[in-house]
Amino acid sequence: MRKQTQDAAAYIRGLAQLRGRNAQWAERAVREAVALSAGEALEQKVIDVIAADIPDLLTKLDGRHVRIATGDIVLATKNAPRVTLAPDWRSRFLATITDPSIALILMMIGIYGIFFEFANPGYVLPGVAGGICLLIGLFALQLLPINFVGLGLIVLGLSFLIAEIFLPMFGTLGVGGMVAFAIGALILIDTDAPGFGIPMSLVAGLALFTGLFVFTVSSVTLNARRRPVVSGSEAMLGSIGVMLESGWAQVHGERWRVQAAMSGELPQQGARVRVIARHGLTLTVEPLIENG
Repeated sequence: MRKQTQDAAAYIRGLAQLRGRNAQWAERAVREAVALSAGEALEQKVIDVIAADIPDLLTKLDGRHVRIATGDIVLATKNAPRVTLAPDWRSRFLATITDPSIALILMMIGIYGIFFEFANPGYVLPGVAGGICLLIGLFALQLLPINFVGLGLIVLGLSFLIAEIFLPMFGTLGVGGMVAFAIGALILIDTDAPGFGIPMSLVAGLALFTGLFVFTVSSVTLNARRRPVVSGSEAMLGSIGVMLESGWAQVHGERWRVQAAMSGELPQQGARVRVIARHGLTLTVEPLIENG
């Protein structure tokens, strides 16, 4: 660190001497991190001019002598044409996604989509859109000065919220996940530069929406699990059928080979039976006792 400071001080001192600026103050700016207002900087010869805008700057620079490697030149900037270079679509796109709030929202949308796809396989669109948004969000975050502890808290909070679906913790993991996510989002950006912070309102909104989203998906999943089985071997158990000729019965509109329970005898043709077990293509049935 001392060597870097010495190198920076020597470099800026050399530049100040080359341009006829205040070399002593330039060295203090490196070693002591001192600062000046615009007027003070002009008085102490740290800067050359103060301009209100670009036309004013070009007028004040006109006629100045500047020393370059090939010799001295005179600036002719008063009537010089000005060309504005607008950013292309790529630069505008990067400027948009590298906004900390946009990057966080993209990452959350990606996690929502992938989580929904895992909870409800087969929809495809949430998984595809979620994967794209997650990668773009992570790309934007790696361009920003992020705090990895904050990122870790966000991931931990989302893990707790997802675990709440599968573990009967009665909301403990869900509340803890929302708190961890909110704290992680607040300390995610590791800089005091203006414009890089994440608004508190956005953090609170994302935390509440994430909790609501996870609890809604978990409720839908649990309701789906409580529904009766409508396909597979389990769906046959308890089904009602009608006996046909000896050894056969009609169940769910299909002919099945049947056998009596407990080595008993099969009911007569036309009798109603209940399925109590299935072994391959053979059903085990028992007579259905009619009430009344």
